[in-house]
Amino acid sequence: MTLDWWAEHWLAGLLLLAYTGLLLHHANLGRRRAKGVAGYYVGGRSAGGFVIGVSFFATYASTNSYIGNAGKGYDYGLPWLAYAGVMVFFTWLAWAAVAPKVRRFAAHWDALTLPDLLHARFAPRTPTLRLVSALVVVASSLLYLMAIFKGAGALFQHFLQIPYTAAIGVTLVIVMLYTSVGGFVSVVRTDVAQGLLMVAGSALMFYFVTSAAGGVSVLPELRERPDTAILFEFGGAVPLVVLMGIALSGSLKLLVDPRQVARFYALRDEKALKVGMWVSVAGIALVQFCLYPIGMYAHFLVEGVTDTDNIVPLLINDRSVFPLAVSDFLIIAILAAAMSSMDSVLLVAASVLYNDIIKTVKPSKRPLAWTRLGIVGFAAVAAALALDPPAGIIELTIFSGSLYAVCFFPAIVFGLHWRRGSARAALGAMATGVPVLLAWLASGLSAHLHEVFPALATSCATYVLLARTSRQAADPARA
Repeated sequence: MTLDWWAEHWLAGLLLLAYTGLLLHHANLGRRRAKGVAGYYVGGRSAGGFVIGVSFFATYASTNSYIGNAGKGYDYGLPWLAYAGVMVFFTWLAWAAVAPKVRRFAAHWDALTLPDLLHARFAPRTPTLRLVSALVVVASSLLYLMAIFKGAGALFQHFLQIPYTAAIGVTLVIVMLYTSVGGFVSVVRTDVAQGLLMVAGSALMFYFVTSAAGGVSVLPELRERPDTAILFEFGGAVPLVVLMGIALSGSLKLLVDPRQVARFYALRDEKALKVGMWVSVAGIALVQFCLYPIGMYAHFLVEGVTDTDNIVPLLINDRSVFPLAVSDFLIIAILAAAMSSMDSVLLVAASVLYNDIIKTVKPSKRPLAWTRLGIVGFAAVAAALALDPPAGIIELTIFSGSLYAVCFFPAIVFGLHWRRGSARAALGAMATGVPVLLAWLASGLSAHLHEVFPALATSCATYVLLARTSRQAADPARA
């Protein structure tokens, strides 16, 4: 960055300073309000519905939405909007079918993490399920963090005109500081500001991209082009079963991802739950339906794209698409999107690392110190891996979602709504579903049928079979 850059982007500089100041303020507030482990992990279970509702959709809609999903429409076309529709439905389903029981059972069993909840439900006398679940959370969190760092790094690289490595470093320092200091209160309060920025940013992005492309009504022109007509055919650019598999694996995270489920732990009562539901549904619908068409309109604005993760950064830095002031604002909005997911994933991963792994082996008198150290460690490792990630943003987030779905969907959804169940059933579902997931990917069959379908079917069938033939665990209906 040069003095000329600062002279041109002074607004972005001021916004970034104000945003960073807000993060540090919330970090300090969270530090003062975090009373013990429960306060640091889940905010003392006293949060209101609006705050948790905004946090829920802000946590989910990260750079995978603003950069990954927004750009993917360039390859997949109009059918890609089906993913957004599925996502809105699963947001509602998460609040209607999972949130009420999770909130009640977590409070009854004093559960602070997802492995904690599964341990209390299925295996209160043995740590095996807790440890295995914790390892799944740790592995999936690293994958997801890599994707977020990749998106934020690409954005900063284009905008700040700095090397990709330095861009990753900027992201690392900001998120590591405020998340480790403030805990859940800091994360959720910051999510509210970030969520509002994200809503405004997605609406602005849709308006300016469609305007630059020639208006909302220009899409039919792509149907007339030989090279883009396929973008209007379901099953054309991507097989329909693969597309729906991507949508399912990405949306199932709303039901079983520990960072989403943790939001339900913090709700103070049933009224807050109802408010949170509609805030989340409205927020996720507005953000996603503004972002998902961006890739299609990009056909009128950019050519020869090989990596769709670069489409949004390229557009934002194109003065013929976005005025400078809007571009600067969008940088901060997308930064907010990255931070809102990154902080939640870091907090969940570090909480699980201490609460369900370290404490199980050797409890410490300083649990918060261990958790804060875990946040710093996870952030550093994920940032290092993001320097040379094994796949793109969408591929990493979708695989992370598939892993969560295969491992936790049977135990959470069946475990909450069906009296039968056991640690053996929960572990068996993981032990059979994950190998099918990996084998399906390795064999190349995912080009014809998305791997989440056979893997999830296997894990669910295994859970049901073993639940019916094994000793029944604690009845959640009595909690």
